[in-house]
Amino acid sequence: MSEYTISQVYPTDKGTLAQIDALLQREGIRRDGNLDYICAMFDENYKVIGTGSCFGNTLRCFAVSSDHQGEGLLNQIITHLIEVQYARGNLHLFLYTKVKSAKFFGDLGFYEIARVEDTLVFMENRRDGFGSYLRNLEKTKTGGKSAALVMNANPFTLGHQYLVETAAAACDTLHLFVVSEDASLVPFAVRKKLVAEGVAHLPNVVLHDSGPYIISNATFPSYFLKDEAAVISGHARLDLAVFTKIAKALNITARYVGEEPTSQVTGLYNQIMQEQLPKAGMECIVVPRKEVNGKAISASTVRVALQNGDWDTLKTLVPPSTFRYFTSPEAVPVLERIRRARNVVHY
Repeated sequence: MSEYTISQVYPTDKGTLAQIDALLQREGIRRDGNLDYICAMFDENYKVIGTGSCFGNTLRCFAVSSDHQGEGLLNQIITHLIEVQYARGNLHLFLYTKVKSAKFFGDLGFYEIARVEDTLVFMENRRDGFGSYLRNLEKTKTGGKSAALVMNANPFTLGHQYLVETAAAACDTLHLFVVSEDASLVPFAVRKKLVAEGVAHLPNVVLHDSGPYIISNATFPSYFLKDEAAVISGHARLDLAVFTKIAKALNITARYVGEEPTSQVTGLYNQIMQEQLPKAGMECIVVPRKEVNGKAISASTVRVALQNGDWDTLKTLVPPSTFRYFTSPEAVPVLERIRRARNVVHY
């Protein structure tokens, strides 16, 4: 039995992190800027010979030194990370890996969801996770023209409402996916409730939770985190590869998006959608933003108004249902969270 040990590496351990970075680099991988658990495998001389990390419910950044490949070390690292995830209560796990490693992870009990242009494979540890998600969606499939809209709605504004109304008027069924990842200042349960109330007058809108498969920490972590353009671009392509399969299950032929003049990440995502969706036989329709007093309405502006307690401005930016919620006792904990936030603008 080898004398190798695996242990957690803390952000303060600069020496070990430098070894991890060098090992990842040799494997053509760069350590993610956003990780919440890093482990290293050490040989008897305390030299790093393997590594792996977690972020949310994903496993990422694995490598084993070329001198030690074929010894089953990656298997031990993955087993360690899965134990860490289970201890945290994360049972549904995701990872992305290079195409050449997909078979290895398949042997460890991971199943392919989608791949990006033969560079990246996205996998989960449930045999029927994505399949069962698609079958549930298929129950809402309709005839006629179907389109899709995906929104975080943090919170739901008059801009969001205008976008939904515009899209719903141009198709027979509009499948509206609300991002269910709880990584925003306004919790998912509240965001979904405000979207439902704000679109209740539109009979052809079908509301869905995005689950872990659309704009989530599994498919698109850089949507929620500061990251560089190249990383955002890779995540956007992965997210769209998964969305293409979802669109197929619902006969969706168009995806509507709001024009994005202020947020770098959403602007880049829109640009990649306009390139990628037509290749999958879908139109990408960009709807100009609704304006108030010559300025585009954005959820960031709404959060600034909420942070400042500027109710007069808020009233001009959100539907009555959203305004009612934020002026009710129910909203107090959410308002506290927004007021305490250092930065309420989505970069």
